[in-house]
Amino acid sequence: MDVLVINGPNLNALGSREPEIYGSTTLADLEAGLVAQGAAAGLEVGTFQSNHEGEIIDRLYQAQQDGAKFVIINPGALTHTSLALRDAFASVRIPFIEVHISNVHAREEFRRHSYLSDLAVGVMAGFGGYGYTMALDFLINRLELWG
Repeated sequence: MDVLVINGPNLNALGSREPEIYGSTTLADLEAGLVAQGAAAGLEVGTFQSNHEGEIIDRLYQAQQDGAKFVIINPGALTHTSLALRDAFASVRIPFIEVHISNVHAREEFRRHSYLSDLAVGVMAGFGGYGYTMALDFLINRLELWG
């Protein structure tokens, strides 16, 4: 696998969860689009979602063992709470992009702090599901430029 897309807590409910904030696209539709986008560029894109912090951390370490080149992650609420996830990213050293469907900076104060952003290659926030597409597009171009 070249790129692993990780989605954290509650993102399994995309399409029905607060559509006024998160839109109507389901997680399955979003993931299928990313897999197809990656395949068109010659990349294998894997996907993973969990509502459990430990499972996400375990999957990240597995991605390291599998030789994943990049991670795209929407950590959901773990963005604002998880030092354990931060430590895992610091340990595995897989470059990653942090994605948020909503503009977290225009929401509640507690959502404006991320324990991951300073480790990330970049952050996409507020572009809806298109933020994932933009993140993968960036990675595709980065691979072409830097191998």
